[in-house]
Amino acid sequence: MVTAEVRSTGVKSSPSPRPTRASVLVIVMITLLFATFALLAFMEKAAVDLLVDQRVAVTKRLRTEAYSALEVVLGVLVDFREVGNGLRSPAEGWNDPLAFAGYAPSEGCVIEVTFEDESGKLSLPHINAQVMTNLFMQWGVLKNDADALADALLGWMKRGHVYTSPLQPNYEYGAIPYEPPGRPMRSYHELAAIDRVRDYFYDPDGRPNDAWRRFVDNVSLFDFAKPNLNAAKPDVLAALGQYDPMQTRNVTDYLRGQGNFQTNGPGIFQNNNDVANIAGPTGDAGGFATTIGALRINLTVREGRNEYRVSTVIAPPGGATTVQTTATKKETTTANSATQQQNQPNATQASAKPGGTTGAKDAAGRNLKYPFTLLEIRENDEIYQASATPTT
Repeated sequence: MVTAEVRSTGVKSSPSPRPTRASVLVIVMITLLFATFALLAFMEKAAVDLLVDQRVAVTKRLRTEAYSALEVVLGVLVDFREVGNGLRSPAEGWNDPLAFAGYAPSEGCVIEVTFEDESGKLSLPHINAQVMTNLFMQWGVLKNDADALADALLGWMKRGHVYTSPLQPNYEYGAIPYEPPGRPMRSYHELAAIDRVRDYFYDPDGRPNDAWRRFVDNVSLFDFAKPNLNAAKPDVLAALGQYDPMQTRNVTDYLRGQGNFQTNGPGIFQNNNDVANIAGPTGDAGGFATTIGALRINLTVREGRNEYRVSTVIAPPGGATTVQTTATKKETTTANSATQQQNQPNATQASAKPGGTTGAKDAAGRNLKYPFTLLEIRENDEIYQASATPTT
């Protein structure tokens, strides 16, 4: 009995290896699981980093391609400007400048060029109350409301403006007080800050509406004396030239080679007197020019699914300029003169001449005699092309 008891005790006390092996297996599996997650996170981060580097490299390459093509376009425009004593319309033959110059982009790249004559719009720094009222009435606005809109806009842009409408804005009493800048707008989004005007150009949610887009399409922020008749839009012809709808259609069809002028192709006015042959004796063409004062060049480079865009506005000698007037008041005391110069870093800089010959210099400070003034350059930005003239 004693022996049996010992044997029984020995059998019961022998440990089983299964629980230990199961614990080790669980630990190994958890370790592999964490290692897998770490490896996946590392691979994802590495893929993102590689993608960013790839996009940067592609952007640099396409940017170089875009500016190379832009220089070719400018060279072609210089040739046509010198031969024709000014640029008037792409119908002169420079509607496809890259093909004219025989320019071939890099392998796999496709380049598209479109033009928009900024000087075919009304110049906001030169627009007066009557023309602005005519423009709004052309859109179907009642005369009293059109006068009020024009009055509010001029009060925003002109210092010391005397309001003619009974409801005058009080910006200084708003929730966030401010005062009108007293200079022409530098951005179309300034319309959102002007009393009465914001209600017409923006929807209840504060987004620009069709009236805002129509304003952008017919009014330029650049400073030039007269709109180009060869690119004048129908609303501009009606507001400034006071042409009726039939006259406006005839002039537009003549410039585009449409309607009754389809067989003739796009037409060009060499001087203001030529428009009477198309529109008739009524109307006023004296407020127009027949050469381009500001030209927007939209250039797009495509390589597969990659795309790079450049939009630049150029002005020929004697053409458009940007708004140079500052929005700050001039103080008569000398004590604040140093502070004013610090707050106005561009006040002491000489503005570039219309030809652009004073602003373009190389690293050694030598004058490059660049043939155009570059008024604006935007890269990969929203480019408004609703009225752009295609090159094909």
